[in-house]
Amino acid sequence: MLDEEERGGPVEELEEVVVKEEDPPKMVKIGSTLTSEHKAVLQKVLQDYNDMFAWSHEEMPSIPASLAAYRLNVDPTFKPVKQKMRYFNPNCNATIQEEVDKLLRVGFIRKARYPEWIANVVMVPKNNGKCFPLPKINQLVDSTAGNKTLSFMDAFSGYNQITMHPSDQEKTNFITNQGLYCYKMMPFGLKNAGATYHRLVNKLFKEQIGRTMEVYIDDMITKSQSVE
Repeated sequence: MLDEEERGGPVEELEEVVVKEEDPPKMVKIGSTLTSEHKAVLQKVLQDYNDMFAWSHEEMPSIPASLAAYRLNVDPTFKPVKQKMRYFNPNCNATIQEEVDKLLRVGFIRKARYPEWIANVVMVPKNNGKCFPLPKINQLVDSTAGNKTLSFMDAFSGYNQITMHPSDQEKTNFITNQGLYCYKMMPFGLKNAGATYHRLVNKLFKEQIGRTMEVYIDDMITKSQSVE
């Protein structure tokens, strides 16, 4: 981990370009030091293929369960844990319900019916940007040497594209003041969830990894030795 001051700034400044005219417009960032010709070509490619990007949770196709599904390896001799509902202040409750409504709307969670396992919601503040994890960063940097064009991508809610096995969904039950819910899609935070997602990505891109792209969990780099 590096503090923000130790990490330093980006190698080059980035600028936003419009790839889809909507309200609000859909934007991506490209290098500001690219030539005008290169910028124009790159922007046209991004505009022509803007439908390849997920701009919202509703646009995310899930991964077929035959390709990847998450299972919880729970010892059957363990007694299920049922936590009593924790009470939050009105502002927190409103934030929780807003998130629950969003997850219900996009199909990541559902109402739970059989409450053998019950956990409380844990509110976690968003990253304040002060620290940056640097896993395998030396390998990723070395792998880009000699390439003229690099594209950096962050998978959009990647974990939530993997289905929970039906028999394990209600082991993820959580309770709010509006009801009891469970996850239909793999949430962030479950044991080995990161490894499950990483295996999936390695399987999907096995022909490209090491040749035209590098991957670490949900961060991806595509690389090319020519602008074309």
